[in-house]
Amino acid sequence: MNEIKQHLLKALSKGIRYDGRKLTELRPVTVEVNVSRSAEGSSRVHFGDTDLIVGVKMAVEKPYPDTQEEGNLMVNAELRPLSNPAFELGPPGMEAIELARVVDRGIREAHSIDTKKLCIEKGEKVWSVMIDVCSINDDGNLLDAAGIGALAALKDSKFPKFEDDKVNYEERTKEGIPLLSEPIPVTVFKVGDYFLVDPLPAEEKFMDARLTVAVTEDNTICALQKGGETQLSPEDISKMVDISIEKSQELRKLLGGKK
Repeated sequence: MNEIKQHLLKALSKGIRYDGRKLTELRPVTVEVNVSRSAEGSSRVHFGDTDLIVGVKMAVEKPYPDTQEEGNLMVNAELRPLSNPAFELGPPGMEAIELARVVDRGIREAHSIDTKKLCIEKGEKVWSVMIDVCSINDDGNLLDAAGIGALAALKDSKFPKFEDDKVNYEERTKEGIPLLSEPIPVTVFKVGDYFLVDPLPAEEKFMDARLTVAVTEDNTICALQKGGETQLSPEDISKMVDISIEKSQELRKLLGGKK
């Protein structure tokens, strides 16, 4: 295993990767929306051969006790064995839990959703926004694909009709989820002394550390999530944040402006 990592480091020292990309070059990225009829909003994201679907469902529920006038947000991730044999059926594993938390944190800390506009009746009825991520094929960088997919699905969402205290999921309104900002996550990986983005599985396997940075459209950093066992110096973090901001601008072009 050490020999394989040394081979990877040797390639990175020459500024190239296993698939011929430069260190901070993304694979081809595509984002489709409205891919599910049963969801209020949906998207499908490809990062190279990585493929996942994100759906948004909405329901009318009671608000949390400490936010009586605000709607609810929940994020769930299902990493299916068909996408990677390392994933198992059953309760969410650590990878799925972390992925859901990273996506949730980026949206929540950016105050992306105007949750007060999700209130129907203070203390009694609010809209709950539930984001579900499902992996189809894991070929690296699920974190960024899921975060972008969640944002695209939120932008695609339309409220179902609500009248007489009932939600009619067969009829959608023209009203979208009120978005105040659009956070995009970019994860930068450190392998040895080198920094790279959008890794292949072989590159993820030998990372020393990673940093996921959620960036809004005005380049505000709203959330950070570190992974890996190696410590990051202030200089490392500064470099990784700069790369994340640059790549977030590149990815944002795929989603367009606010609706």
